[in-house]
Amino acid sequence: MIPYDPAVVPDPVAWLALDQPARIAAVAAFHREHRIEIPRKDRVMHSAVHAIVETQIASDDPPEVGAAMARLTSAGMDRHEALHAIGATLARHMFALSRDEGVGADGHAKYREAVAALEFRPGA
Repeated sequence: MIPYDPAVVPDPVAWLALDQPARIAAVAAFHREHRIEIPRKDRVMHSAVHAIVETQIASDDPPEVGAAMARLTSAGMDRHEALHAIGATLARHMFALSRDEGVGADGHAKYREAVAALEFRPGA
């Protein structure tokens, strides 16, 4: 397992070489080692969402995710918080997909649009 720190961009080649359970385990280990409190029932999902967003950034698929990360952190958002902002958008999208809530022919277009619209306005 590679060490994971959400404040540091993982090496894309090393990250993508891991399978998804190893990515999730690396994220979970970071949160556990740093005693970041996450309710027990939410720990796996929290780590999985982190891992999915990191994988989207590393693979540049969809490209809007990496662009959002760059935009949010350039505006002053902490990288870990930016992962959470993108992850919350992903979770809302996944919930909409599970409910078949009018996602359209391209089920991921709304996710890409929502991620592209993410902004950080300090002090707003």
